[in-house]
Amino acid sequence: MKANQIYSSHFNETITIKRVLGSIKGDDKTPTVIFFGGIHGNEIAGVLGLNKVISTVKKEAISFQGNMYAICGNIAAIKKNVRYNKVDLNRIWSKELINKEQENNISEFEEQKAIYKVIKEIIRNNKGPFYFIDLHTTSSDSIPFITISDSLNNRKFSSNFKIPTILGIEEFLEGPLLTFINEFGHISIGFEAGQHFKESSVDNCVAFIWLALVTSGCVAKKNVKKNNFYEQYLSMYNETQEFYEIKYRYVIKKGEVFKMLEGFSNFEKIKLGVTLATNNVSTIKSELKGNIFMPLYQEQGEDGFFIIRKISKFWMHLSKIVRKLHLDSLLKILPGIKNYKNNSYTLIVNPKTARFLATEILHLFGYRKKIKKNGELYFFKRDRKITMMS
Repeated sequence: MKANQIYSSHFNETITIKRVLGSIKGDDKTPTVIFFGGIHGNEIAGVLGLNKVISTVKKEAISFQGNMYAICGNIAAIKKNVRYNKVDLNRIWSKELINKEQENNISEFEEQKAIYKVIKEIIRNNKGPFYFIDLHTTSSDSIPFITISDSLNNRKFSSNFKIPTILGIEEFLEGPLLTFINEFGHISIGFEAGQHFKESSVDNCVAFIWLALVTSGCVAKKNVKKNNFYEQYLSMYNETQEFYEIKYRYVIKKGEVFKMLEGFSNFEKIKLGVTLATNNVSTIKSELKGNIFMPLYQEQGEDGFFIIRKISKFWMHLSKIVRKLHLDSLLKILPGIKNYKNNSYTLIVNPKTARFLATEILHLFGYRKKIKKNGELYFFKRDRKITMMS
């Protein structure tokens, strides 16, 4: 076995792991799709899927109009088959952490710097547009789904796939890779293929990779022999696309012994007050009704579960109109709301104003992320112009 290969007992397959799993060049002036696999080391279905697609392209000499890059994530964690070694690689993406000199010899920060270097090199050598797609799997049984930061360009791209799309995850998680990329205005979506070690999760990744390449314009539909099969294969999970947003996150505290009750599947409907998990103190009940989302059935991770609710098509359409007409300028007329240092993407909201201004209204105008600083609330707009990574 070569130095850059490991054997997966779960999939009974040898996996190639190197930073750039492969690349396919079309034209520098055409779309470029950058895929990530294995950002979490125990989620290798994406790595397997990328290897399979790249192998097929080379074997069948498939013509590319655009460019494709496949990047491997947490290599050290993949070798150990763990989510991460010291810190979650998908929770440390910020300019401050990238530029900070780390003294603790934590492998994830080295992985981060290596990945960031590759991303910048790809952007420097290609004109774009750029599409970033992060492939993941879940610890619970799940149908495939998409997660996005709530920008119109992300919505437009994800609407090509007949699988559920989840909005607003950036409001609950600090430092995901795709949220960081979205700050530069690029299309960036996450694809969750199913449960970690199911063969179907690899098949779902393969199908989604091909469909994403066609949707982005990198490959002509006629050049993908199984394109119709891939479309039907993914749509069998869901006949129409539905949008959801996250309403609640249960955070596992340091030292807490969290255990999810067995048997919950992703998207399963739950009632208010139903028992979902236990810890070393008490039982944990649902604080609202909705759909259970990503219940935790593994040792590592700080997200016990989320609760999501479906968004109406009317609300989705209305928010699209409001944003296209740039009506968010009306928000700044309200008392207690102002721009942050002439930054059109950031609003500072006085907490007193926030009491009567529903968060859903800010969502409607495209402001999703919220942080509290110096007694004021900062809301960040998801729709952004393309800027260069420094």
